[in-house]
Amino acid sequence: MSTRTDAPTRREQILKEAARLFAERGFHGVGVDEIGAAVGISGPGLYRHFAGKDAMLAELLVGISERLLDGGRRRVEESDGDPQALLAALIDGHIDFALNDRSLITLHDRELDRLRDTDRKLVRQLQRQYVELWVDVVRKLYPEQTETQARAAVHAVFGLLNSTPHLGPAHTEGSLPARTATEDLLRRLAHGAFDSLSVAS
Repeated sequence: MSTRTDAPTRREQILKEAARLFAERGFHGVGVDEIGAAVGISGPGLYRHFAGKDAMLAELLVGISERLLDGGRRRVEESDGDPQALLAALIDGHIDFALNDRSLITLHDRELDRLRDTDRKLVRQLQRQYVELWVDVVRKLYPEQTETQARAAVHAVFGLLNSTPHLGPAHTEGSLPARTATEDLLRRLAHGAFDSLSVAS
């Protein structure tokens, strides 16, 4: 019988529960003891893994920005040079994030300003690189568009895909058919937004 080798570490469990609780009740509305209870350890026991709530928040927001950028770069490296296929892969990757990590989207919107300046600047830097990766692909597909227009389209699609925290759980956490339908809807809307660039030109 095979055993799982991808089980989350205790550190990952702590971060997942911290993200959920911070998103539900706000950063200042959650205590260390509550996060500890959610993963079955004492509040003080968390300090073996993190210096405090501020460190958890920083790792969550910097970490997701790094994951998105790394995933985008990996898709570029694995692409065969077809910008249409690459854009589709980028969209699918971001949809996975938007459905699987809704609490992190909420956390970013509400709590980014609580980070230390250095961490906040790092998040912004990583995000800019992620945006520019998309902009480069969009401009290859729609060369008649200016860089400014392509960037505006990318930000608009991000706004669309990152709207998942406003969807009910039935769309994102319910049955597989419901989630698949949500994925398909987001995919059609994202592609439609980019396709409108050719009409606008």
